[in-house]
Amino acid sequence: MNTKAAQKRVIENKIKHNFNTTDVNFEFCLLYGEVAEAYEAWLKGEGDLGSELADVGIYLLGLSEIFGINLGGEIEKKMAINEKRVYKPGANGVLVKETK
Repeated sequence: MNTKAAQKRVIENKIKHNFNTTDVNFEFCLLYGEVAEAYEAWLKGEGDLGSELADVGIYLLGLSEIFGINLGGEIEKKMAINEKRVYKPGANGVLVKETK
């Protein structure tokens, strides 16, 4: 998937349907709601988890376009950083990122 093209497609669809494209607080609230729906679908084993995760992705793409951020590029950069990180078990057994 070309994320930059997908971002534009999401915004075009929002404009076409007169959905919000300017109220960032509202968009984050809607994103939060979609994450909650995905979690509930997973937790209860009901509904279509894939569709709910797609909704989360769509809101992320829309917010990225609103901010002028190339989400695909940012994901690539962050994955490269994460792949180089080293983690060790913390006192409670949870992995903790080593700092240099």
